[in-house]
Amino acid sequence: MAATNTNSGVTTDHEASLTASPTPEPGWRRARLAPSLAEVHRSVDVNGATWFRKMVAFAGPGYLVAVGYMDPGNWATDLAGGSRFGYTLLSVILLSNLMAVLLQGLASKLGIVTGRDLAQACRDHYSRTVAFALWVMCEIAIAACDLAEVIGTAIALNLLFGITLPVGIAITAVDVLIVLYLQNKGFRMLEALVIALIAVVGGCFLFELFIAKPDLGAVARGFIPTSQIFTNPEMLYIAIGILGATVMPHNLYLHSSIVQTRKYEETAEGKREAVRFAFLDSTIALSFALFINAAILIVAAATFHTSGNTDVAEIQDAYKLLTPLLGVTGASAVFALALLASGQNSTLTGTLAGQIVMEGFLNLRIRPWLRRLLTRAIAIVPAAIVAVLYGESGTAKLLIFSQVILSLQLSFAVFPLVRFTSDREKMGEFVNSMGLRIAAYVVAGVIASLNCWLLVQTIRGWIA
Repeated sequence: MAATNTNSGVTTDHEASLTASPTPEPGWRRARLAPSLAEVHRSVDVNGATWFRKMVAFAGPGYLVAVGYMDPGNWATDLAGGSRFGYTLLSVILLSNLMAVLLQGLASKLGIVTGRDLAQACRDHYSRTVAFALWVMCEIAIAACDLAEVIGTAIALNLLFGITLPVGIAITAVDVLIVLYLQNKGFRMLEALVIALIAVVGGCFLFELFIAKPDLGAVARGFIPTSQIFTNPEMLYIAIGILGATVMPHNLYLHSSIVQTRKYEETAEGKREAVRFAFLDSTIALSFALFINAAILIVAAATFHTSGNTDVAEIQDAYKLLTPLLGVTGASAVFALALLASGQNSTLTGTLAGQIVMEGFLNLRIRPWLRRLLTRAIAIVPAAIVAVLYGESGTAKLLIFSQVILSLQLSFAVFPLVRFTSDREKMGEFVNSMGLRIAAYVVAGVIASLNCWLLVQTIRGWIA
């Protein structure tokens, strides 16, 4: 682990480089840096006697990544899609999830095979100017994502306990203590908390689905794509919003680093086994994310669309209508509880992503508590100002704005990831096959095109 300046909380580039490999590996310009999250690097033993035990040992990083696919920023698009168009856009959620499985699989493979996370790979491959620009954009994206999580958590606290939005936003700042405590207890403790919160969200929506009684035949048909998505401009807009809010750029940096918490054998066979188990872990975890996103849309379709409330797109509106429309006491409270668990979960993984990005791009080590406080301040200050001045309507607009920023930055993480994993010099025998390479570039192109279209339409809406 790199030496640390205890007075400033910062490790210099020179000090960190002392732990780097003496010579660069084939395909790389510089020797490998000290790993991000050095305090937990290769700290989880994955040697098990049976296949099942190994699978359990490798399980965990995928769930931290899956959190980003069910954060409060996704709720608005799922609610709008279900209330306006019923079950039709379930196919878009499925397509988004398949894209996520592919990209997260590439991220984990990059980390396992090269021993570098995506941020470190970008720092090595690109010029200093380009790498710095990528870092700035990624920091903005993380702050935007953190902003959505802060707002979502504050809204949940307001709905459950009547806490005002400014006070709720302030309360979310203390989650840094939870992260620091769990990291000191070991990475598996942090993973356990994240999985527990995912289970809370899943359990809440199982309850909502049970009482909403959706049309199962219509649900099944909703997973089949229809040309109506492309011919109806309003439906297309929401569909692109779902796609754009699904793959979070910081998740790619996060996944490529946290898979290295596993102590796999650094041989060709050991890496091959680690890649397989990491892919299985993320695929299973993202299946839970698919269930939760689909459940939000299904509940919205069964509750709001069928009752004629087709304009429900904000979380607060959904909360107010669920209990009276379903006729079940507690339906709204369960919905808000799921939102609280989702928002808190996302802030936990945001802590790690911020640390990984700063260490990877700059090789500058800042103590986790200081890094988290800086990130929280960037997110909390604008959220608090808007909450005080404009109330609920202002926070809803700020939530949408945060998703636009994420959409704009996404391609700057996806294209480098696809490029690196398709480079035989960097990946060796683990390089993407021709079929996988084509599929990855198609996904990257689709995401870039749709996000640009969404950005243009959003700007036009603001101007109009």
